[in-house]
Amino acid sequence: MRKYLALILLSFPLFFFTLKPVGATTLDDCSQDPIPSDKAADCIDIISKKVSDLSNQKKTLANQIAHFDSQIQLTQLKIIDAQTTIDKLEKEIGVLGFRIGYINDSVGRLEGLLKERIIATYQQGFVSNLEILVTSRDFSDLILRTQYLKQVQENDKKILANLQQTKANYGSQKDEREQKQAAIEDNKKKLEVLKTNLDSEKTQKQALLVATKNDESRYQRLLAQAQAEIAVSFGGGTETSIRDVKAGDSIGNVISGRSGCSTGTHLHFEVHKNGTIDDPNNYLSSTSFDYPFGQSDSGSINPHGSLPWPISGSIHISQGYGMTPYASSGAYNGRPHFGIDMYSDSSTVKTVKDGKLYGGSYLGCSYGPLVYAKVIHDDGTETLYLHMIPH
Repeated sequence: MRKYLALILLSFPLFFFTLKPVGATTLDDCSQDPIPSDKAADCIDIISKKVSDLSNQKKTLANQIAHFDSQIQLTQLKIIDAQTTIDKLEKEIGVLGFRIGYINDSVGRLEGLLKERIIATYQQGFVSNLEILVTSRDFSDLILRTQYLKQVQENDKKILANLQQTKANYGSQKDEREQKQAAIEDNKKKLEVLKTNLDSEKTQKQALLVATKNDESRYQRLLAQAQAEIAVSFGGGTETSIRDVKAGDSIGNVISGRSGCSTGTHLHFEVHKNGTIDDPNNYLSSTSFDYPFGQSDSGSINPHGSLPWPISGSIHISQGYGMTPYASSGAYNGRPHFGIDMYSDSSTVKTVKDGKLYGGSYLGCSYGPLVYAKVIHDDGTETLYLHMIPH
């Protein structure tokens, strides 16, 4: 069994004596629980920069966990901001709805009354012209009364025009209300996506902690293997033709101990078909094996094909194919683990079927070059054997 040193993280408070504008949002403000809704927008920019800074730092378990924590916090801030926007829009829609309903009702009634008054005023004007003439004290009084009646009629027209314009203005607010309602629906959809992302980020963080057991050396081992497997699976190494082989032929030996992009003895086995990576479980036959690091850490496998295994003896599985706990932590950039990691008491590696053997190496690794073998088969499949010396 491999032993790992527990990673103990010590954090020390840092004090910065700086002058800042009154009311300016700081990282400390964004660390409050809960974060004030009026600070959410500013905090999104601050935490986004922190996430970017962490992404550019050296890959360590502590930094990866800090990156997850900051990303989770950023998503939570965006959720707060979206919810605040929804609440604000709903209040504005409520006010608009009240105004539109009240004004439409009031303007409608006032408009009706004013029209009746205008009609009555004009009717009265025709009847009372003689009365005005008779009752006027003198010519000047007659002129004043006539002008007054005319002014009343003009004012009524202006009032009616203003009422109609007010009604038209509030009619345009109906369009504004519809726009705000559409904005609410957009923010609700955004909110659902953010909540889904938040759950995913929390799951990835937990998967990383489960896979690494908060152990830096274990994290570095898995990270190195991930980098190597991605590099080889998508090209980048140099390969040399060695010879033709038959199923069961020995093609090399698993490297013992630490080697290129690996901190421990194991064979990584992959199957490619027509340029795509296939699940090795569909090719390897059923056999007995165990999980030395626990099935929950390694991810289960279910071989159900017809090909023999590339190693013999008591087989131990350190990581299966697919979205294993470590793959779920984001180690493969959202991709699954492309192969099956295994080891046994025997270091001999055998080809699983006839084909042409190639030896390859990849230099972009820690602990030296990653050495591997590849066998190209006549049916369009290729099998890859990483962390071994071919012969």
